[in-house]
Amino acid sequence: MKNLVGRIWTPVFANSLTALVPEVWAQEALMVLEANAMGIHFVHRDFKDEIAQFGDTVNAHRPGSRDMKRKWHSNDLIADDVTATNVPVVLNQHLYDSFIIKDGEESLSFKDLRAMYLVPSIEALNQGIDIMILSQVYHFMANAVGKLGTDLTKPDVIAVETKFNELKVPPGQRFGLLTPQAKGQLSNVADFTNAEKIGDDGTNVREGSLGKLYGTNWLLAQNAPSIAATETPLTSAVNLTAGYAIGTTSLVVTAFTTEWADYVGGWCTIAGDMTPQKIISATDGTETVVISPGLRRAVVDTAAITAYKAGAITANGALTMTAAGQVLPILYDGFDVAPQQGQLISISTVGAVEAWNIESHAALAGPTTATALLDTPLTALHLENALVGVGPVGQYSLCLNPNAIAFVNRPLAAPMSGAGAASYVANYNNLSIRVVITYDGKAQGHRVTVDMLAGIKVLNTSLGIPLLS
Repeated sequence: MKNLVGRIWTPVFANSLTALVPEVWAQEALMVLEANAMGIHFVHRDFKDEIAQFGDTVNAHRPGSRDMKRKWHSNDLIADDVTATNVPVVLNQHLYDSFIIKDGEESLSFKDLRAMYLVPSIEALNQGIDIMILSQVYHFMANAVGKLGTDLTKPDVIAVETKFNELKVPPGQRFGLLTPQAKGQLSNVADFTNAEKIGDDGTNVREGSLGKLYGTNWLLAQNAPSIAATETPLTSAVNLTAGYAIGTTSLVVTAFTTEWADYVGGWCTIAGDMTPQKIISATDGTETVVISPGLRRAVVDTAAITAYKAGAITANGALTMTAAGQVLPILYDGFDVAPQQGQLISISTVGAVEAWNIESHAALAGPTTATALLDTPLTALHLENALVGVGPVGQYSLCLNPNAIAFVNRPLAAPMSGAGAASYVANYNNLSIRVVITYDGKAQGHRVTVDMLAGIKVLNTSLGIPLLS
């Protein structure tokens, strides 16, 4: 088995071993994760072999910038201290999967148990980690290229290269992590499929890879946000003969009904711009809509506006943060279509636009009343009736340098002695996984829990580019 960075692994299949040895399960779990993970290979991984617990804050490091100096032949050199900025990251991601090996199955070889239980368990963890990392795309929206709802073409690829150059992102460390739909769109670009242009004798085409083009390594990321179904939108249009310039935040639109009140706090797209715009307010009578962050491209008169309805925090759904930075799941209602995993979500219209992605979603009574867990804690208390908006449909691929995002991982402590649990923590290549094995009398089998403690943080918003389509 070979992982993304080229390391050769030899799976542990020693059938002579007792099947329920936590050391074997932990080491194998770490191997399977490394071999199959996507997102963690393209971000900065911060790891120390120091036991931590949920809610702890650790410091990831963002390297400082350096400036060239000049000297006259008679001058002394001026030495600067090498600096790195500490970026606090809360370890608020306790990721796990748990399964039971029934009595009688323990006689199976580890090879069989690995295929039946461990690999699916790690695949679940891997998908969750991927969603955590790839959905950070929304924090880089100021650098976005491409348009929602429009297939990618060669000029979009060139636009990514141009933006990387403008942001001074180091060459050789540029990666494009594409949604399945975006990958399919770029597969239609001749420069990706003509072997004589790529210079790889057709290897990438045969293996389904896009390879490197215009300075960026393009890869499929199956868990990148791909948002399809959402609320039935309200449609309107720009109503100004001259249209509106880049940066405009207040638009006069064609007549709308009081329905617009349901869309304040939600998101919209405007033809010609086609980037996510939050609806801050809508004034009846003057037919004026205020958006944020503002147009990234000029729009013309009669340009269609597609607005998505907002929901709201429900009774008993007030949110609060503990001192450790934890956050309760959001309880909300008001949607007709359930928000999707990885979808952009925002709360309230007051102050700066705060945005997170939905890490998990659970419907309580259809989409009307549901809960969502965010990828990072809120920065403020949001009470009942606070507006909840979800982002527009489209493909949100993430292009980045690894120093754009930090995935911080710390070992978990072993259960206390005498608790009736066997455990082992495996650490390797800046990753740590714990396996705990206990006996479940009710289920009549051994419970195996695979878990890890992590946090995620955007380190530098100048090192990431959303590629919209």
